[in-house]
Amino acid sequence: MANKEVKLGSYVVTEKSKPYMIAEIGINHNGDLQIAKKLIDAANACGWESVKFQKRTPEIAVPEDQKLKMRDTPWGQMTYIDYKKRIEFEKDQYDIINKYCDEKPISWSASPWDVPSVEFLLQYDIPYIKIPSAMNTNEELIKVSCQSGKPIILSTGMDTLEEMDQAVEWLEKYGDGDYIICHTNSSYPSPNNELNLRLIQTMRERYHCLVGYSGHEEDLEPSVIASVLGACVIERHVTLDHNMWGSDQKASLEVHAMSMLKKRIASSLETLGDGKKILFDSELKKRKSLRGV
Repeated sequence: MANKEVKLGSYVVTEKSKPYMIAEIGINHNGDLQIAKKLIDAANACGWESVKFQKRTPEIAVPEDQKLKMRDTPWGQMTYIDYKKRIEFEKDQYDIINKYCDEKPISWSASPWDVPSVEFLLQYDIPYIKIPSAMNTNEELIKVSCQSGKPIILSTGMDTLEEMDQAVEWLEKYGDGDYIICHTNSSYPSPNNELNLRLIQTMRERYHCLVGYSGHEEDLEPSVIASVLGACVIERHVTLDHNMWGSDQKASLEVHAMSMLKKRIASSLETLGDGKKILFDSELKKRKSLRGV
């Protein structure tokens, strides 16, 4: 049975907690550690709880029919697998990232795309493992991730209902209930009329677990609405500049938007209150002036 309280590091996530906000750096660093550091700085300055990368073993993660396809890149024309190797951070870079985040402090993790990448990440004291939508039909990856003892956050983009049921079944089978599933639309950027945010509530009722939201839309409002609908995790891709090279940059938040989203979510949740009828002091004063009592 899924736990209704999941600890991500020192942050306790519940149905009533403020959303745990993940700045998905992903591969938007383009293999440049200085860009990664600037995005870590931005997430920390904006008050987000975590930054996240993606970890792949290109020889395993890149489909066979894609490996030798040629690709134009800022570093010249190269095969797709060589491009993936070019932008992949390895231990030297992650050692630096780990130390840099610890000094802020801000937590970090990554989405592993294969089993060796899970094992790689477990060298570090990461607060969670994030299963990306592209890999949520990979039973072995989910099994190894659950058996790590780390809380699991799993995105459900591109899934049929049956595939979503299967992923949750594996989380239950191999884990201890410390998981959060995220409603996701995996198009980049996602059109607002396809976001179907009411699915957040449907997922909570169907699986009786904590549900978050991983958004790829251009606007801020859907992520704010998701938090109001009960999303306990909000994940958004982040970038220094939409015009940077890379497939994910356009669907990412620039730094000023990261700050705006954090503030708008906090403001929106504040307006919800607790649902109990209360006469506040400000209203009592108006009551006395208008009613005399």
